[in-house]
Amino acid sequence: MYRLFEMADSGNCYKIRLLLHQLDIEYDRVPTNILKGESRSADFLRLNPNGKVPLLLLPDGRPLAESNAMLCYLARGSALLPDDAYQQALTLQWLFFEQYSHEPFIATNRFWLHLSGEAQSHASQIAANHLKGLAALGVMEQHLQQYDFFTGAQQGSRGRYSIADIALYAYTHVAHQGGYDLSDFPAVRRWLERVAEQPRHIPIDA
Repeated sequence: MYRLFEMADSGNCYKIRLLLHQLDIEYDRVPTNILKGESRSADFLRLNPNGKVPLLLLPDGRPLAESNAMLCYLARGSALLPDDAYQQALTLQWLFFEQYSHEPFIATNRFWLHLSGEAQSHASQIAANHLKGLAALGVMEQHLQQYDFFTGAQQGSRGRYSIADIALYAYTHVAHQGGYDLSDFPAVRRWLERVAEQPRHIPIDA
């Protein structure tokens, strides 16, 4: 059975729980509180020297780190990761976008404002992050004005739900906790509703 070392409030950890549930894969949850240093223990660092959650232990005991790598591994052979090489590459494109242009700003501000209690000491960085997070939401808005999802978008198709949507949904749907107002992003808000309507969807606090 899979074992997921996670902190429940983390969007990166939520991605993996959501995918596992939607694929009906059994797994054990191992609570790991990064605020208490639990991902820096010697035992944990032997599994992931980077000292971060989520961390997935495969049924054979091999560890896998980085949330989007886990999404790709778990979704292989399912409808949530396309077989077509180009569509698969576009899915990866959005996964890289999420980690480089979206998560560092939206998720980090959410961490400081909602989880860590350190907002005051990071005020200038929060302000700088906010602008970059808005830019990422703008890229998403532009795409979603034409398509329903982030994979399979091509002429004559509105796209289909995939791990790209899971990756971007995780922190976008709680962006308000990082000080983001989505009222100026109507296509993003409609997409959030579509994702939440997918079969076997679970909320972040499930």
